[in-house]
Amino acid sequence: MSPVGTSVVQVTATDADDPTYGNSARVVYSILQGQPYFSVEPKTGVIKTALPNMDREAKDQYLLVIQAKDMVGQNGGLSGTTSVTVTLTDVNDNPPRFPRRSYQYNVPESLPVASIVARIKAADADIGANAEMEYKIVDGDGLGVFKISVDKDTQEGIITIQKDLDFEAKTSYTLRIEAANKDADPRFLSLGPFSDTTTVKIIVEDVDEPPVFSSPLYPMEVSEATQVGNIIGTVAAHDPDASNSPVRYSIDRNTDLERYFNIDANSGVITTAKSLDRETNAVHNITVLAMESQNPSQVGRGYVAITILDINDNAPEFAMDYETTVCENAQPGQVIQKISAVDKDEPSNGHQFYFSLTTDATNNHNFSLKDNKDNTASILTRRNGFRRQEQSVYYLPIFIVDSGSPSLSSTNTLTIRVCDCDADGVAQTCNAEAYVLPAGLSTGALIAILACVLTLLVLVLLIVTMRRRKKEPLIFDEERDIRENIVRYDDEGGGEEDTEAFDMAALRNLNVIRDTKTRRDVTPEIQFLSRPTFKSIPDNVIFREFIWERLKEADVDPCAPPYDSLQTYAFEGNGSVAESLSSLDSISSNSDQNYDYLSDWGPRFKRLADMYGTGQESLYS
Repeated sequence: MSPVGTSVVQVTATDADDPTYGNSARVVYSILQGQPYFSVEPKTGVIKTALPNMDREAKDQYLLVIQAKDMVGQNGGLSGTTSVTVTLTDVNDNPPRFPRRSYQYNVPESLPVASIVARIKAADADIGANAEMEYKIVDGDGLGVFKISVDKDTQEGIITIQKDLDFEAKTSYTLRIEAANKDADPRFLSLGPFSDTTTVKIIVEDVDEPPVFSSPLYPMEVSEATQVGNIIGTVAAHDPDASNSPVRYSIDRNTDLERYFNIDANSGVITTAKSLDRETNAVHNITVLAMESQNPSQVGRGYVAITILDINDNAPEFAMDYETTVCENAQPGQVIQKISAVDKDEPSNGHQFYFSLTTDATNNHNFSLKDNKDNTASILTRRNGFRRQEQSVYYLPIFIVDSGSPSLSSTNTLTIRVCDCDADGVAQTCNAEAYVLPAGLSTGALIAILACVLTLLVLVLLIVTMRRRKKEPLIFDEERDIRENIVRYDDEGGGEEDTEAFDMAALRNLNVIRDTKTRRDVTPEIQFLSRPTFKSIPDNVIFREFIWERLKEADVDPCAPPYDSLQTYAFEGNGSVAESLSSLDSISSNSDQNYDYLSDWGPRFKRLADMYGTGQESLYS
């Protein structure tokens, strides 16, 4: 929409020829493409608009080809061209327009407040800020029920509910909505109004609604002395639908866990189901449910606050547990305690208590009571010379009466202890037993001494027990191994798997010193044999040399770790003295081992003696 002659851009061409030599460097500009929208000044190269009212919405971009020719544009001159792209920027020259003159939407009457009813949008050919909208309801019967706002991202008008809809009260609403540009350009107001209106009709649909109570809250009062079954009050609800279905009532037991109240299902009358106690619960907040008979899923809720009225059903009592003391040197008429009372009831005029001694305690010679007329009383002494040795504790019964109608009373006992006091009257010791304690030692000190003595005794017992255990001899010596004995047992043993009676490691090595060792599993009867035991001492020289060579190798080994380590070698020496232990080899070999001593072991070893004896004939006997 720029006027004719608006400057767009200036182009400049250069010529390498000598400008002082004729017209060789005199350049003239002309437009080859882009007419009739744009023109170019021949001498300056300034590009200008050539047509008015160019519309971005019709065409937003133009491609111009500009030619520069020397020799003042005459024939024979040289020329060069360049392209110029011109883009039209937007102005607010288009008003918003609704695509339709009317809209209609259906909404259920149960739609919650603040819910979206509809979205409408006015079209605007402009872009960016020139297309920003404002919507408002200018007329109609739904001004207070609905409102419209703008979605800044989509520039839509959003219609929402401000109040609950009721099909039975009103079935439809008509709204006249206006859309206008947020920022209008005064230069183009002559083109027409930059706003538009449309009509929106909203139809309310009927839905099956739950029953509605006549009041959101029902306050009720009842005395705590009321009898079970008495009527407290009545609630009422109705079906708002056209069908007007009958309503049935019930109490939400989550709000009445103790079931203090009942409600008539048809009439809504609330009655007491249990005895009430204001001191336990002064106010009961219960929820009453109302449901349609034809559609039990439709449930309405009403709220009832039942206040329990007080009656005088609690007697007064001491305000606290008093710890009263009297000094041995107390004087007559001295106040030793001030008492007060409390009452769980709450009379409308406040509490008024009256204090006195019981009939039995009125004539006592030790203490008296004075009613201060302000719901307190003072306890005074009647004599002096209280002694703990004679009597350390006194019990004073006090009679308290309230001002209720009818009045209630109670007898409370005040415990008074006789104490030894200092010069300021502060109690020091109140236990009569303290006189018999030795030399100022308190009970706590004696308990501490006894605890120390018991601890020492326990330590001594532990030490003695440990010493006795150390002195007990071991039943078995694991380092001893007795083999040169014949042991008689009553069991047959476990065969080759029996490793309890014999040391299998010793059987695999004959180069051991044979010692006697008892069997560990039973107590044997030992018969010592006359066969002499032999001891074969291994030749340690071979092993000593082997270990010494390996030690020197480890010392000079650069890969050995720089700390003490364990070196393990599998070296058995130069062979076994016993050679092969196979029984087959024993029969066929020419071993010089003498087994004649087997015949001396008795009849049990006769078979072995026959097999391994020196006589050749014994092998086949």
